[in-house]
Amino acid sequence: MTAQTSTSGTTTVSAYAAPSAKAPLERTTIPRRPVGATDVLIDIKYAGICHSDIHQARDGWGEGIFPMVPGHEIAGVVTEVGSAVTKFAVGDRVGVGCMVDSCRECENCKAGLEQHCLKGNVGTYNAIGKDGEPTYGGYSTHVVVDEAFTVRIPDGLSLDEAAPLLCAGITTYSPLKHWGAGPGKKVAVIGLGGLGHMGVKIAHALGAEVTVLSQSLRKKDDGLKLGADHYYATSDPKTFEELAGSFDVILSTVSAPLDFGAYLGLVKTGGALVNVGAPEEPIALNLFSLIGGNKTLAGSMIGGIAETQEMLDFCAVHGLGAEIEIIDADQINEAYERVINSEVRYRVVIDTATI
Repeated sequence: MTAQTSTSGTTTVSAYAAPSAKAPLERTTIPRRPVGATDVLIDIKYAGICHSDIHQARDGWGEGIFPMVPGHEIAGVVTEVGSAVTKFAVGDRVGVGCMVDSCRECENCKAGLEQHCLKGNVGTYNAIGKDGEPTYGGYSTHVVVDEAFTVRIPDGLSLDEAAPLLCAGITTYSPLKHWGAGPGKKVAVIGLGGLGHMGVKIAHALGAEVTVLSQSLRKKDDGLKLGADHYYATSDPKTFEELAGSFDVILSTVSAPLDFGAYLGLVKTGGALVNVGAPEEPIALNLFSLIGGNKTLAGSMIGGIAETQEMLDFCAVHGLGAEIEIIDADQINEAYERVINSEVRYRVVIDTATI
């Protein structure tokens, strides 16, 4: 659909939205703000479906803002720039990830950690922008974003395979870099899904020895092709005996609650178990699992804008696009169920031309 602009400069565009919590997504129209001095208007080409979209559309992480247009894995082309824009020009290939603004003034923002803005970053959707209006995500044809929260997609990446990198890529790249994944280090990735498959690719490209820990061996061939050196089934109790104390870093990408004590038993002395998956339920933990071996249980949330650009450039150099399946917009609700049932290999991407 061609965007329609009103006399106020607000543009109406097509989108898919959840009208209420747990309701199926449906085609609708939404407003996009006028292009301001530092804004870019992006013609969205592809939008990835992240498990967090499902959590939020179904109020799994708390009360949401409805109607909700999910989508924070956005890849497209700039079609208009504001008068003060310096980073981008019309025709540039760009992406937008999980946030579209922050205070830009606090200690964390100044350190390039906008995701941890002390006043709270503004999410790409299910948030309230500085203008007091709800933000709407990438399940739409166009979006207006400040250039400071827009990143360039290198020519070495196709837009469809790049879209999931704006969440799945940075969500795994940031903790792997932070915790020193690289040559001489043993890294395990829990779960081989939308996040996990990128964790495997990136850890391998960083030079680490990579092991996949999955419930079964069903995806073993895929894991090895993606760059894993080893693949173990966590449903087999012998796995936890054989791999005790093996890993410098374990990256958990699953959103189901785990027996963290058991997984901490796989961590080397001084090592870390880092969570990027976010279960809806609280977890229980015997702290002796941490005290013995001076281990760390950590979390990580995406990355800052500069690090997101770094990740995209790294992926382009190493040819690391996401493994994707492209769908039409009218298949979104079906795709949600397939994501929940772990039937997707490995990221669903919406062709937004079908919205």
